Amino acid sequence: MTLAVSELWRYPVKSLLGERLTWTSVGPEGFLHDREYAVFDTETGLGLTARREPKLLFLSAESTDNGHGLLIRNEKGKRLVDDKALSKALGRSVELRQADFDGTRTYEVPLDVETEAPDSWVSWNGPRGAFHDSTRTRVSLVSRTTTGDWDTRRFRSNVVLDGAGEDELVGKRIRIGDVVLDVTKQIDRCVMVTRPQGNGLDRNLDVLKTINHDRAGNLAIGALVIEPGVIKLGQPVEIVGD
Repeated sequence: MTLAVSELWRYPVKSLLGERLTWTSVGPEGFLHDREYAVFDTETGLGLTARREPKLLFLSAESTDNGHGLLIRNEKGKRLVDDKALSKALGRSVELRQADFDGTRTYEVPLDVETEAPDSWVSWNGPRGAFHDSTRTRVSLVSRTTTGDWDTRRFRSNVVLDGAGEDELVGKRIRIGDVVLDVTKQIDRCVMVTRPQGNGLDRNLDVLKTINHDRAGNLAIGALVIEPGVIKLGQPVEIVGD
């Protein structure tokens, strides 16, 4: 198995478009400033993701001033400077919250992805810290071989790999640069991967249908950070202890 880092991505705000990197520091919460913020609906109190509000994927976020600030833009490149501007762009009252937010973190997902019928939605509580979906994932990885003809941006993985065979890494420890990761699971997929995005991707229900049929609903792998450090483009994936 030969895998090497081809792309690195950080998503400063959950469900917004992110930023492509050439290198990044990696700590216990994952990539520095990844999923550091999330949008909350002030009327329902729920965390708002592109599962419920596809408009989020037409906004972009990037860290500024060496990570000490946040810049959010709409599809036309106009800066959204506060919650009022963000609410106007989304057509609902929202509030941007940071990872140290101590309140409830409840999100929604439809079980019926074709009709998204109102009675098909279910909810779950997300973990503390950075706004990841699972306590078992702080860094996500996927290979170009696995995504094939699909645009890798649909899957919002932190690390895009050249090569194949990342599923075989589940249950192993790997090293990329000086970062050691414990690969805990395959990542289960939902309606999010079908959503249109402001980067030119159209709605595509066949993506999720194919993942469910051919891959038991999983695509990409998730990992926890065992040894923090720096990851750079071009670095190989090495299995620790084999």
